[in-house]
Amino acid sequence: MFQRFTNGFHLAQQSWHVLKTDKHLLLFPMLSGICCLIVMATFAIPLFASGIFEGAMQDGNVEVAGDDTLTEVLMWGGLFVFYFVNYFVIVFFNSALIACAVKRFYGERPTIAEGFSASMARLPQIAGWALLSATVGVALRAIESRSSRVGAFVAGLLGMAWSAVTFFVVPILVIERAGPITAVKRSTQILKESWGEAFAGNASIGFFSFLAMLPCIGLIVGGVVAIGNDLAIVGAALIVAGVAGLLLVSLISSALSAIIQAAVYMYGANGKVPAGFESTTLRSAFAKA
Repeated sequence: MFQRFTNGFHLAQQSWHVLKTDKHLLLFPMLSGICCLIVMATFAIPLFASGIFEGAMQDGNVEVAGDDTLTEVLMWGGLFVFYFVNYFVIVFFNSALIACAVKRFYGERPTIAEGFSASMARLPQIAGWALLSATVGVALRAIESRSSRVGAFVAGLLGMAWSAVTFFVVPILVIERAGPITAVKRSTQILKESWGEAFAGNASIGFFSFLAMLPCIGLIVGGVVAIGNDLAIVGAALIVAGVAGLLLVSLISSALSAIIQAAVYMYGANGKVPAGFESTTLRSAFAKA
């Protein structure tokens, strides 16, 4: 277990060196986050303004105001469309980031335009995956809504399993241009071979991201305390700095995770060692315990 975490740490470290070389890759998760906020606002504002879904999402359950079947259909239909658009946005920008990372692995200097071009060329695959992901997301939400405890537990387990077997789907969509079902099968196959090393890398990223977030949280808390002591300007500045720090850490973490996905997939699919990574680290990812 310790060896696996150590290998995961090395993967995270090597992905960090790749990101330092191409800092502009951070633009993709930043744009993804902005677009996701726009999507959320686009759906949430009309929802609250209309009052159609009044009482929905209470106590972790999806509840429909009244017994109107049409309202329930509209609610689930709206949830499906929201999931589809949200997944599409996330996968679109992740695909662009991974396409650029792969170019870097081959020694090229990727540009933002090349990343977007790669995503545009794979719109059918991205849309197909977003459709499948939205279907699974709504199904899990329906299971969760059946019971606040048992349903949430079952949906949580199924959600974790789904996240695991689909870990390499986006690199497969980008490089192999496979359809969603084929991508899931290939992802499952690579996951079995890699023995979870990519997850260890993400765990390392998550651990250090948590440590980096602590000072940011401290700034926010300090800002609240300052405002409470009539130091509004100082407090506001501290809060802004803290929030900006949290956003930056989140962007870096997202980019590093995508780079690890691409690197482990690339080595597992064709045995090639991506530039910036060590063959021994990647080889250990596919060594059986």
